[in-house]
Amino acid sequence: MGSHQELETLILAAAPILFVFPEVWSQMTDTILYIALGAGVLALLLAVYYSRLVLAAPRGNQRMIELSDAIREGAMAFLKREYAWMSIFVLVMAILIASLLEWGRPWGAIAYVFGAVLSATAGYVGMRVATAANSRTTEAARTGGIPAALPLAFRGGAVMGFTVAGLGLLGIGLGFWFFDSVLGLDSWVEIVTAIGLGGSSIALFARVGGGIFTKAADVGADLVGKIEAGIPEDDPRNPAVIADNVGDNVGDVAGMGADLYESYVGAIVAPVAYSALVFGGKAFLAEAIIFPLAVATLGMFAAIVGSFLVKAKDADHLAAALHRGTNFAMFATALGVAGLAAWIFGDKIDNWIGIWIAVLAGLVVGWFVGKISEWFTSDHYKTVKEIARQSQTGAATVIISGIAEGMRSAAFSVIVVAAGIGVAFFAGDWAMGEGGGIYGVAIAAIGVLATLAITISVDAYGPIADNAGGIAEMAHLPKEVREATDALDSLGNTTAAVAKGFAIASAAVTSLALFNAFIRAVGLEVIDIAHAPTMIGLFIGAMFPFLFAALTMNAVGRTASLMIDEVRRQFREIPGLKAGDPDAKPDYTACVDIATKGALREMVLPGTLAIALPLVVGFVDVEALGGLLAGALVTGFLLAIFMANAGGAWDNAKKFIEAGAYGGKGSDAHTAAVIGDTVGDPFKDTSGPSMNIVIKVMTIVSLIFASAFIG
Repeated sequence: MGSHQELETLILAAAPILFVFPEVWSQMTDTILYIALGAGVLALLLAVYYSRLVLAAPRGNQRMIELSDAIREGAMAFLKREYAWMSIFVLVMAILIASLLEWGRPWGAIAYVFGAVLSATAGYVGMRVATAANSRTTEAARTGGIPAALPLAFRGGAVMGFTVAGLGLLGIGLGFWFFDSVLGLDSWVEIVTAIGLGGSSIALFARVGGGIFTKAADVGADLVGKIEAGIPEDDPRNPAVIADNVGDNVGDVAGMGADLYESYVGAIVAPVAYSALVFGGKAFLAEAIIFPLAVATLGMFAAIVGSFLVKAKDADHLAAALHRGTNFAMFATALGVAGLAAWIFGDKIDNWIGIWIAVLAGLVVGWFVGKISEWFTSDHYKTVKEIARQSQTGAATVIISGIAEGMRSAAFSVIVVAAGIGVAFFAGDWAMGEGGGIYGVAIAAIGVLATLAITISVDAYGPIADNAGGIAEMAHLPKEVREATDALDSLGNTTAAVAKGFAIASAAVTSLALFNAFIRAVGLEVIDIAHAPTMIGLFIGAMFPFLFAALTMNAVGRTASLMIDEVRRQFREIPGLKAGDPDAKPDYTACVDIATKGALREMVLPGTLAIALPLVVGFVDVEALGGLLAGALVTGFLLAIFMANAGGAWDNAKKFIEAGAYGGKGSDAHTAAVIGDTVGDPFKDTSGPSMNIVIKVMTIVSLIFASAFIG
């Protein structure tokens, strides 16, 4: 017996263990759908359970409670104003879908709004619990140190993680069930795709608006507080300190949650849309459509189990504790997908093992891109230490080193993603024949994000730890409390970079699948790059990520300038504030208001351009639009990796010095590192992470409106 047959026999023998009731698979599609809906509900129930554990923990003393409440009020006020503006945009887009697309009246428009509401809900719920977890994490660090604080911060992040993944899986599952099983609509695939566009629309503006808010506040607080006034980070004398902590939540929790909700839904939708367009009449059409949902469901169960494995004894075991949960989820999913591929495709295609290899390629790509991000952004590795060493010769060398390392990280990430795409393509082609290669690439994307729930949990814990450190400083708690929260926060910067790597890698692979679906939808056999319209589109598409990055970075700079002026004014005009007079009270509200107004004003242009540009070009020439999407995909991916990793490296180089290297806090090296970190703030938290949404939203808008372009 050959190795292929031996592996198949082994997996088929083990499958009843993986699937408790294998006999129900005679109605396979319905069964998977109902299990997916159940997994989504279970994830939401777990989020409720974790939120109850967080809310049951003590909040600390009165000062800690006051600070936590101020952060929550500022964050929720911003989110409500942001959502009010976004609701206008969602309404306009729903009208366009209903007006321009035959299948959009009314169900396409309704599905789009449904996706937008789910995305907004995920961000809202996650931020509510994150802002409740901050002072509780501080109190846990005060009374029990890292072993008590880590689980609490992680559970606060897990509420976000399992809410995002649960609503994503539930939303797509309900779309399958309602539009196909209940209504039996011929255009149900397009309508389900509109759910993904709804999530993308909210994610784009939430990430951009939240990123502008958080980095404008952070830059203003750092440049005036640390550099000019010489006071510590999160010092209560700094008028921008509450705005800075509010920004951690609106950018890195609500914005990040909407971002990864969109990535998750897009990764499921892409192979579904592609299958419907390419595999019509094939014996395995139904299986190809339902398989991505099955992989996401399996990943959800693995993430649920993995979330209970996150525990740490001390600071030395923090990274191992977080990796334990994610690694378990990844390995469990990798093994389980083999069983899924056997059960779903075993009697439909000859080489079902190719489907498993394609998903496995996605899992490996996600792990490697995340690992590359860790190598380039963690102070446990030489890159960050080298950037910190460069601080001894000034800010210029810090900035040069950070830019160079960010670019180098992009090269490694591209090599990994290109290899993963190649493996997934050939595995899919081997498994399914014509059209199977791109399907393999598409399911590799869901492989990257299958365990998203725990990936977000690990990421969202970072802003909670950051807030906990701020509260410890502002409440004048003992030094060892801040040391514990700083250890959590430093790792949080690395986990955030890893999560961004996951999201960016999935964006590249998902966009490629959506791009191929778009080509099929508009009837293009090939896109000829020597054709003038295609070449024009290619250049415009390659340019747009740079323009988008420039717009968002300038937005941070303009808003930060207003913040700096306000902080300087208060230090100048409020007697005794800078000196620490207890009777001198900073006006925190004024800084929160500046960041809020600036973020809402500045997010409109870049967000609108990202959605309007493919619409305008598509109505002029679909080949030009194809070139535009190809150009944006390549440069957007490179910029996203470069900016996210450069920014993360600068941030942790600063923290490495603050821990005592090269003179520690207050030294010339520290000043240089703070400037580098300030340059990196919009890189890693505004422009960089927004880029993966940009390349997906442009592609999915093009796919949604394909029939209007050729009509």
